[in-house]
Parts: sequence; structure tokens; C-alpha cells
Amino acid sequence: MDTTTPIDTCPLCGGPNDCAVARGEDKCWCFDAVFPPNLLDSMPEADQGKVCVCRNCVTEAQSALSE
Repeated sequence: MDTTTPIDTCPLCGGPNDCAVARGEDKCWCFDAVFPPNLLDSMPEADQGKVCVCRNCVTEAQSALSE
């Protein structure tokens, strides 16, 4: 897997992303998460589809949409 960010790190804030798949589990919290439009597009291109965004960044992006 060729990424610029370690797979256990959020590429947006640099914090831990709590990725269960990176820990070897079958299902991650993000499988059921609703991601705001364009959030994943703000990730570095090399990380898209390879590295999880953390819950905090998802929550912040959702809050920004509702303001």
C-alpha cells in the first residue's frame, strides 16, 4: 500500500484514526459512517481510498455543514 500517511494516522489532522482494518479486524467504524461531501477529496491524493480519516475530522466536517 503506497501512501504518504501511516495507515493508523488521519491524513487530515495527523491524529490517530482508530482504523480497525489497520489493526487486522474485519470491520471498521468508518464502514457505517456518513462522510460529508468533499471531505475525502480534501485528503492527499496518495491517501485516498487507503487511509482512514478520524472520527473527529468527520464530526467537525459534519458540524461545519450544519452551521
